[in-house]
Amino acid sequence: MLVVPVTRRSRGLPGEVPLGTEEGLPQSCVANAETIATMDRSRLLNRAGSLSDEKLAALDNALRYALDL
Repeated sequence: MLVVPVTRRSRGLPGEVPLGTEEGLPQSCVANAETIATMDRSRLLNRAGSLSDEKLAALDNALRYALDL
């Protein structure tokens, strides 16, 4: 499974999507689409939050940017 890490360190890059309490996370952070990784699905234990359609579209755009699509 492909995953996009979430970090508190925002650099203001086009490959980042701002997230926060609106998504069910405990504090402000960003999804960093420029650091895509793979992970076995069995390692995912708990859902941290969920994304609105608007945030999913922003993440899609960030992935397109990061992958140069």
